[in-house]
Amino acid sequence: MKTLTLNLPDSLDLDNSDLSMLIATKLYEQGKLSLGQAAELAGLTKRTFAELLAKYEVSIFNSPASDLAKDVANA
Repeated sequence: MKTLTLNLPDSLDLDNSDLSMLIATKLYEQGKLSLGQAAELAGLTKRTFAELLAKYEVSIFNSPASDLAKDVANA
């Protein structure tokens, strides 16, 4: 796992957990991390992470509509 050091302005008033959640949420939204990976990055359980996604205006259903159509067709 990579370690990243950032210098953020004090005016942002973000603690480590807020910043971890922001990064994990964005990477999940972009499809770069699975729900489990994003939750681990944020230091949360999958359930807690999933529940907090709405606060960041990210849907837990992070798949394109075409994937849903394929799933329905294969059901």
